[in-house]
Amino acid sequence: MKILYAIQGTGNGHLSRARDIIPILQKKGEVDILVSGIQADVSLPYEIKYRLKGLSFVFGKKGGIDIVSTYLKMDMRELLKDIEKVPIEAYDLIINDFEPVTAWACKQKGLQCIALSHQSAVLAKNAPKPKKKDPLGKSVLKYYAPSTAQYGFHFSSFDKNIFTPVIRQEVRKLSPENKRHYTVYLPAYDDERLLKNLRKFKSIQWDVFSKHNKKIITEDNITIQPINNDRFLKSMATSAGVLCGAGFETPAEAMFLKKKLMVIPMKTQFEQQCNAAALKAMGVPVIKSLKKKYHHIIKDWLEYGKVVSVDYPDTTEQIVNMVIANHYKKRIYIPDFEWQESLASVRI
Repeated sequence: MKILYAIQGTGNGHLSRARDIIPILQKKGEVDILVSGIQADVSLPYEIKYRLKGLSFVFGKKGGIDIVSTYLKMDMRELLKDIEKVPIEAYDLIINDFEPVTAWACKQKGLQCIALSHQSAVLAKNAPKPKKKDPLGKSVLKYYAPSTAQYGFHFSSFDKNIFTPVIRQEVRKLSPENKRHYTVYLPAYDDERLLKNLRKFKSIQWDVFSKHNKKIITEDNITIQPINNDRFLKSMATSAGVLCGAGFETPAEAMFLKKKLMVIPMKTQFEQQCNAAALKAMGVPVIKSLKKKYHHIIKDWLEYGKVVSVDYPDTTEQIVNMVIANHYKKRIYIPDFEWQESLASVRI
């Protein structure tokens, strides 16, 4: 069986999840990897056969998407060429993590495209949504990477075919402790804004990971350093809490590690607004920005915030097996796995 695993390369979550999914897929058949997009800081320890520009959103510095930079970096002519030339007919199964090139190539050529992503869960009927409607944002999420079948990951199993997060094995192996610092990852804010607001909390040691800085700097009670996977995981595992955007992987990993969590969703980013709604329903504090009017909420969280308890079992292989069983055109033998017994343990 030949599998094409297509991954969105904007942001770190998709590639982080892929680190666990790829070795499982490799046990089932011959796997080629396609990555499109920019802005990721996480690498893959696997050969990438196709690396494409795709469609990427550029993080801004004021808490949202940089619309101008996103537009300037967009090349629709190149995107359409990639959609035409990607050899999807050569594969028995195409699994897609919110990757637009293969998704639209499949739609254009009438082939099945199986979504295995967080975005599939966000769009599910029973998944939490923000009170403020965003028809444009919802449409972008819906049509960015169209699919013929959807399997999703979310903070809880809100609906059919929605599963709890893929927690990387390197995170599961960590030994959490509390060294009393706070880990910060807010890629939509520049260092100047982070310093201006975080230094107001003088008794707190802030360990900030930045997309806008290439060297480690320390000012008063704040350390700012470039993104590094190993250092970030070590910082998070030994923190008292995590302050981050309302993405998916970082909040999920923070809760798995039993860290208290506060999130700031990116402005005009529908997916993060949905994530924030789900986290708020679970008891995670959500604020709109780092502005001064929200400082009292941050202070209250620092002093009295509590850990939100979650149960995230390791069911990644069972989910991948189910996808293959449901969509591979031939019945195949998967060693050491009994479909009926294992599917009964997967939360649907």
